[in-house]
Amino acid sequence: MKFYDREIEMRELQRLDDLASKVAQFTVLMGRRRTGKTTLMIKAMEGRRFVYFFIGKKAEALQCRDFQKTAEEVLGIHIHGQITTFSSLLEELMIYSKTQKTTVIIDEFQRLAEIDESIIGSIQKVWDAHHADAKMHLIACGSIYSMMKKIFEDRKEPLFGRKTARIDLKPFSTQVLKQIIQDHNPYFVPDDLLMLYAITGGVAKYVAQLMDEGCKTAGDMINAVCRPSSIFMDEGTELLVGEFGRKYQVYYSILQLIASGKTSQPEIDSIIEKNTGRYIDTLEREYSLIQKRRPMWAKPASQGVKFYINDCFLMFWFRFIESNRAMVELGKYDLLRDIILEEYPQYSGMILEKYFRQKYGEQERVTEVSHWWDSLGDNEIDLIAIQKLDRRATVAEVKRNPHKYNPHSLEKKFECIKKHLQGYEVSLIGLSLKDM
Repeated sequence: MKFYDREIEMRELQRLDDLASKVAQFTVLMGRRRTGKTTLMIKAMEGRRFVYFFIGKKAEALQCRDFQKTAEEVLGIHIHGQITTFSSLLEELMIYSKTQKTTVIIDEFQRLAEIDESIIGSIQKVWDAHHADAKMHLIACGSIYSMMKKIFEDRKEPLFGRKTARIDLKPFSTQVLKQIIQDHNPYFVPDDLLMLYAITGGVAKYVAQLMDEGCKTAGDMINAVCRPSSIFMDEGTELLVGEFGRKYQVYYSILQLIASGKTSQPEIDSIIEKNTGRYIDTLEREYSLIQKRRPMWAKPASQGVKFYINDCFLMFWFRFIESNRAMVELGKYDLLRDIILEEYPQYSGMILEKYFRQKYGEQERVTEVSHWWDSLGDNEIDLIAIQKLDRRATVAEVKRNPHKYNPHSLEKKFECIKKHLQGYEVSLIGLSLKDM
């Protein structure tokens, strides 16, 4: 698949790289695994000289031997002696950058802490000692979101306060996803786009995997997921173990319950048989895997909180793959496909709501997007998008089938929230597959 989007992030990386010619820059690039961070960095630096280091899992001295050779070849310099520590190599490059602007990319930066926690402190000392008069652009990229946040944003950590810029790489927008599937299938139907969103959530690697396999329709995509060789089968486990380590069972159970529709803490606590408050808080604040939602306009301390998994792929994986793990282990991929096809229409209604909330949130003038429900659960509004500066609002009911939209029902529900939108020009609309 060709390179899509990322114009804003590319321009920002290039701006920071140019700025490093005058003052040292320490850029942190973060993002979920598989979002295309490495591809972005390489693309942004096309035509520019840069040194790229990928942190593997072998010993520090062995990696430094390879990195030293790479640096010497790219920069055309000779570093005296054999470097055996990352901090020593960085110091050599920072000294060199005092006379020649130098860009250094360290990919999977968080692995340095896994190799030896003291490495991060050593890097901090080198940066502090030389950055004032260096022309260095140091880009630290990492895909374990929680570890990167800890390294750079925990006040107790050595590199706290050292970054000069942070870029969060998000999955593709709904508009880019639509462009991608249109490029690969000019005759696509809305269900094809919805399936692509449901499986990938716009994560670049997953989208590329499906497009490169020639998956042009929803059926093709399900077939690709349900192959024995599919990367999607174990991707959820790898993603979660990467974030949580081996002690991931409680977090895993909470996510599985949320994916199955248990969206309140009391429901989750009753099944797990323990207070999960601190685990849920960690999933939200440190890992950004779940989101706490209240009805729009609800007070911060109000009851009725619901939790949702932010990541479309994880939702799909828990709902269809992990919940049928025994079937997968038996190699019953055709049966797995049949189950997905049977349950998907109902599941996709929820995903369609999520799609439209994201789509409206991406609109330039929209300042807030959410949904609303009453305390009894009798009335619910799928989407409310507010343009505060323009004093406009869209209130929508989302249905897969446009013929199931009932304008009178929405008008009745709107009466429950009308007081919050006084002075606004309000549009009451139905949204369906055809509006994607």
